[in-house]
Amino acid sequence: MASESRVRIFDTLKRSKVELEPRQPPHVGLYVCGVTVYDLCHLGHARCYTVWDTLVRHLRARGYEVKFIRNITDIDDRIIKRAAEERTDTNTVVAKNIAEMYRDFDSLRLLRPDLEPRATEHVAEMIAHIQKLVDRGAAYPSGGDVYFSVDKFADYGQLSGQPLEDLMAGARVEPGEKKKNPLDFVLWKGAKPGEPEWPSPWGPGRPGWHIECSAMSEKYLGTSFDVHTGGKDLVFPHHQNEIAQSQGLTGPGTFAKYWMHNGFVNLNAEKMSKSTGNFFTIRAATDVHDPEALRLFLLSVHYRSPINIEVEQKDGRAHFPGVAEAERRLEYFYGAMQRLDDFAAQETAAVPELAKLGEGFSAALDDDLNTAVALATFGELAALANKLGDRKKLAAIRPVFRAMASELGLLQQAPEAWLSARRTRLAKARNVDEAEVDQKIGERNAARAAKDFKRADELRAELAARGIELMDTPSGTRWRFKTD
Repeated sequence: MASESRVRIFDTLKRSKVELEPRQPPHVGLYVCGVTVYDLCHLGHARCYTVWDTLVRHLRARGYEVKFIRNITDIDDRIIKRAAEERTDTNTVVAKNIAEMYRDFDSLRLLRPDLEPRATEHVAEMIAHIQKLVDRGAAYPSGGDVYFSVDKFADYGQLSGQPLEDLMAGARVEPGEKKKNPLDFVLWKGAKPGEPEWPSPWGPGRPGWHIECSAMSEKYLGTSFDVHTGGKDLVFPHHQNEIAQSQGLTGPGTFAKYWMHNGFVNLNAEKMSKSTGNFFTIRAATDVHDPEALRLFLLSVHYRSPINIEVEQKDGRAHFPGVAEAERRLEYFYGAMQRLDDFAAQETAAVPELAKLGEGFSAALDDDLNTAVALATFGELAALANKLGDRKKLAAIRPVFRAMASELGLLQQAPEAWLSARRTRLAKARNVDEAEVDQKIGERNAARAAKDFKRADELRAELAARGIELMDTPSGTRWRFKTD
């Protein structure tokens, strides 16, 4: 239960690990900054949302009642630009890319959030929030725009740990902006010809990016909630601006109690960046590799550390060796689960190692979501499942193994279906006729039934020479390709 667990997380604001103490246990309000839907999602999105999906899964497994909110930014300069490039409207761009986002996220086995508010559906709440800031003197209209006045918020910069004078040194006023201070940020943008617009007290226009999360988190989680997460790139300015515009209205100690951020994605040891063209979409990886293997790979490194993804160009497509290795590891896990299903029984027998492995797995995730250690423990349990022959012991392992897999968001398909699909992909790549292999296995089984063990061994050896392993199980003979 949640009251008995000791979940510790790294709080970006405090710069240390702290014990998770929800404001109203066992309820946890969790807000994740979502996607700006102007294009296909990239590997940075995959890393970010896989991490926070796993956090939600673990907290729920620990007995917390998590209210999981992830917004969608459906109005933005980039969406407007893409609509102009494609000679269509922003609604068409948004609808297309939301559908593609769900396709990618579902392939990664990401849970759907409890609520997924869209910015354009909450403009009234944003206008109300901005008006209150203006009334308090924390924001000011200027030439049709409205800006937050940073000098009215004494703690500006505390999330990133950057002194205000350092931030000032790097700040500048962009062409067309009418700021009093280079650090001031826009809450409302005056209308431009041909752009979507809404009426407001300051004239027609649309909300700035930062204000949407403050308005939507307040509506669905209240002025104070527990955990706010996102990528490390959002620490400044996005999350810092959220704090300023929220606490500027509701006071110190409100808004998010804890802040969590995942590390960057590097490609071939260079930081992934869409602006420089050094990026790949989720689709580029999952068109070549199993999506679940991508999830496994992303969880193999602690979420706060940068993760490096090696990329190789082959056959006109990008290949990701680390994800390919994760797919081989995933095959081993699915094989273990299939074996546990084979030996499922009503009765169970004690497995001395089981309690220790279960405790180690939970302790790893309790310790700031250490998925790398949790996966190692999960691997130990898979090895134990493949080693034991006692049906009752295997029956005892099965629910624990499945529960661990569920917390990690892995092994969510039927083992036979996943293993069969992988076998078919490998057979095609290696130019192996699956029907011929099945025929040889049938001949071998007939030879064994006739007690012609010499012929049965010859057939096994013939298949082994072609890189094919046979497994005789209570459900019949199965086969797979030997791993490299």
